[in-house]
Amino acid sequence: MRQILFLTLLTFATAVAAEPYPLKTSDIRVRDPFIYADAASGTYTLYAQAENRAGSGYQGVEIYTSTNLTAWSKPRPVLTLPASQKVAMVWAPEMHAYRGAYYLFVTLTLHDTLAEAQPVDSKTWPPLFKRGTWIFRADSPGGPFAAVKNAPFTPPDWMALDGTLCVDGGKPYMVFCHEWVQLIDGTVNALPLKPDLSDAAGKPVMLFHASDAPGAKTGTREGKVTDGPFFYRSPQSGALFMIWSTFLTGKGYCVLQTRSESGTVTGPWKRHTPLYTGNGGHGMIFKAFDGRLLLSLHQPNNGPNERLHLLELADDGESLSLKGH
Repeated sequence: MRQILFLTLLTFATAVAAEPYPLKTSDIRVRDPFIYADAASGTYTLYAQAENRAGSGYQGVEIYTSTNLTAWSKPRPVLTLPASQKVAMVWAPEMHAYRGAYYLFVTLTLHDTLAEAQPVDSKTWPPLFKRGTWIFRADSPGGPFAAVKNAPFTPPDWMALDGTLCVDGGKPYMVFCHEWVQLIDGTVNALPLKPDLSDAAGKPVMLFHASDAPGAKTGTREGKVTDGPFFYRSPQSGALFMIWSTFLTGKGYCVLQTRSESGTVTGPWKRHTPLYTGNGGHGMIFKAFDGRLLLSLHQPNNGPNERLHLLELADDGESLSLKGH
């Protein structure tokens, strides 16, 4: 009897240890969550900056995997940054499949500052740290990722962040934010890339200002935020939508949607309207394996309580809306 009990306990312990998805969504602190849905393997991969997790012990990006978007694997590193790179912060990792390879867009903030004065003479205004979006490449969604070039793709004298990939008419662009800390009124910009994503293929084009959003702050010395652009083309109509995040008066951190009037990445981008106003943001859109169109974002917008939230979207070809809201 004692031997049977021992074998039962051993079997149970082995099963627990072998559980591939031991974490719940509520266990994972994550800002700027990005999910890659790989239909071929039936696997969702969540990309997160390692320092979101207490005790991670390194700077870089790690992944969690899932088959159902509720139970997740333990984290595994896919990008580890050396101390010699002098990185202060890692933000907004997102991964895109492109021409048979996999590209990780990551915003890196260095300890060094730009050689220019702050735009507002204020003791509370943030420092102008060197900040830009880098691109890393791998042969699989699970890495390991290596830098495409040893420099950011965004202009080195810009405080830039949250680069995302948009392929428009076969031409790749990095669309990113030029930060309010440097401009006061932040912008979203499109940078043409070479076909192999090895470098920029031109200069950035400004798409719109944060102040173009209805309900944006109006003070000339008040920072106006642009965060987290992401693109979605409607299969219903072919319309090109962008979601992005900002702070709206009386609503806090929000996700907005806008639509390109030309159907191309260069816009013009009009009709900025709130999509989510629940103190959460930096969203992205993906299709679940069951066919649902999902908005992924972090909420609330303050650490260490940020968690992944998934909301179902409806697409009628003219606009996006939250189902059940």
